[in-house]
Amino acid sequence: MQYTAVLLDLDGTLVDSIPDIAAAANGVLTDLKRPPLPEDVIRSFVGKGSDVLVQRLLRHTYNSEQLDPDEYERAKASFAHHYAQSNGQHSTIYPDVVEGLNAFKTAGCKLAVVTNKPIEFTIPLLDALQLSPYFDLMVGGNTTAQKKPHPLPFIHASNELNVPASQCLVIGDSVNDAQAARGAEMDVLLVPYGYNEGIDIQTLDADAIVSSIKHAAKWATTRSSITD
Repeated sequence: MQYTAVLLDLDGTLVDSIPDIAAAANGVLTDLKRPPLPEDVIRSFVGKGSDVLVQRLLRHTYNSEQLDPDEYERAKASFAHHYAQSNGQHSTIYPDVVEGLNAFKTAGCKLAVVTNKPIEFTIPLLDALQLSPYFDLMVGGNTTAQKKPHPLPFIHASNELNVPASQCLVIGDSVNDAQAARGAEMDVLLVPYGYNEGIDIQTLDADAIVSSIKHAAKWATTRSSITD
């Protein structure tokens, strides 16, 4: 295998965390005395970190692009409070994730999670789902000065793992991963089942779209499209 390190997104790539995120987001709305939103609506807010999620939640709720700064700060604190309680409670690992991680490990790859989720929520989620032992490194949304789609999180992971960008493979589910990987000059695979902020992943710049992490490991081994 030509890759020495595999850098994986978390929410929408490894784990379906929408039930826990939606619970926290609706907790914010309860605190604001506003009606709850369906999970599918909240799903469209996910992708660029919890601060942007809260911004999108407030803009949708009040149907306004303008945010009251004080209310925004209260809503951020409310989301952190509620998510600390719900994180990992109902999240599930996507099919074939464990098989794919094992395949990459067997091939001798270093593994890292690179997510826009704050690190204080990333580690407990991976711990709750017993995924932490797979990873040599965890990069959260507040680990570096910039979040994806900025390339800095992937560059940081490459440096920390001491693996050049040309030997890193990114696996994600959205434009954030695709753009950040290209900015870091890394190959990138996308899965079709995640949180893509309403953007068709077929339109994104990626080396391939694979149906699972297991198929990503096959692709990385064969460098060919996976159709089975």
